[in-house]
This record gives sequence, structure tokens and C-alpha cells, in this order.
Amino acid sequence: MSADNGAGSIADRFLAARRAAEGLAAYPGTQPETLEEGYHIQAEAMARIAEPIAGWKVGRILPPLDARYGCDRLAGPIFAPTVAWVDGTAPATGFVFADGFGAVEAEFLFRIGTPPTPDKQQFTLEEAAAHVDAVHIGIEIASSPFRGINGHGPAVTVSDFGNNNGLLIGPSVPGWNDGAYADQRVVTRIDGVEIGAGTASAFNHGAIGSVRFLLENLAQRGIAVEAGWWISTGAVTGVHPVRPGQQVETDFGPLGTIHCRIEAQPAR
Repeated sequence: MSADNGAGSIADRFLAARRAAEGLAAYPGTQPETLEEGYHIQAEAMARIAEPIAGWKVGRILPPLDARYGCDRLAGPIFAPTVAWVDGTAPATGFVFADGFGAVEAEFLFRIGTPPTPDKQQFTLEEAAAHVDAVHIGIEIASSPFRGINGHGPAVTVSDFGNNNGLLIGPSVPGWNDGAYADQRVVTRIDGVEIGAGTASAFNHGAIGSVRFLLENLAQRGIAVEAGWWISTGAVTGVHPVRPGQQVETDFGPLGTIHCRIEAQPAR
């Protein structure tokens, strides 16, 4: 697929399905074969949306696909209307496309304090961390109208906003600068059953590595980083499929627990 071969049409069909909350049984066009093609479709869709961006999700590309695609992470925009704050005492609501793909991911969320200068293209881990002013626990709602989005490689995932449909922001992580949060065992339960567990220290270069990746990814794409943007740094316990009606609990130990009920995405 060339850069201009059907990208706008694919973006239009994804956006129409998202607005109507309808499922897509097949990919709406020729599937992108490279990350660059996937980001081109993503950019076409972003250009058609007036909603402000509140942040970005970063997902991991695991072996052997990382070698094939030349990268171990991917990115997608998170739009402001899909972001909600959760205080940990009352259940939140996460919306998934009932006839598409839906999943939840327990994540550490990093907030940009001071954005980098537009001319900076590469970052050390320390330089990336210097642009962060807060870390919170949270849940990414991973959902797309295309039910097979995670089964066709990262370029396809990238093309529909990185498979994002929301972000739940939980309590802040105190003393995050010391890095101890990375070794905190996180557990995800669905309907009371433990479905996954892990730590952020298992990531390549940790969660800060996801921040560095995103800053470089956006710089290469000519997208200026904004203060206050959130970075959802990657699934700590795995990507866990969910359906409407299920109850989700992400337990970050002493850092807090988030409770979430999954509901069907309504038409917009």
C-alpha cells in the first residue's frame, strides 16, 4: 500500500464505524504493511477530528514482530472526551465496541510538564524523564470497531488510533522519581478472577522507555508535544479482552486499586 493509496478512505470508514458504534468484520481497505503506512492512516483520521488530544497510548510490539517492524513500541492518540478521572472509591465506566474488539490494560500514566523544544529529535532516558511532572495509575480501554485489529500486526493496530478508546486516570504515584513503582506487582481481575499480573520493570527500558519512544515518535512525525498530555506507557499485566457487563479491577497494591464496569460504546 503506497502512502496515498486508500489511506483517506480507510480513515473515513474507521471513523464512521466509531461514530455509529458499529463493528467491522474485515479491515476496511488494503491493510498497511509498514508502521509508516499505519501512521499515515492514523494521521488522515486525526485530521478529520475536531476533538482535542489529551494524550497518547504507547503499546509494546513483542518479539518476533519487533524485529520485523524495526521497533518495539507503537503509538496512538487519546482524545479528551474519552478520558475520565477515577478516585479509586467509586467504579468507573469503560466503553468498548460491542461488535468489535475490546480489552483493558493496567498501566502507569505519565504526564508531560514541560514539553521538549520542537527541534529535539532524540532523547536519553534521563532527558525524557525530565519532561514528566506526575505519574498516576490507570487503565487504558483498548477497543476498535475492527474485531481482528490485534491479529494482523502492529501496522494495522496503529492505523486505528493504536486501538485506543479511552483512558481512566487513577490516583497519583508518590515519589515516582525513585523508580520504585516499576517493581510494584500489578494484578488485573475480571469478574473477580485474576487474569494477569506483572511489573513495569519487565518493559524494555521500563515505562520511561515508553516516554522516550513517544517523544521521538512524535518529533519524527512533526507533532508538537503539549504540556498536560498523558502518556499511557504500556500494559503491565497484559492485554485482557472484555465484553460489556464485565467488572474489571486493576490492583496496584499500596498505590491503589481501580474498579471499572465495561459497557457498550454508544453511537456519538
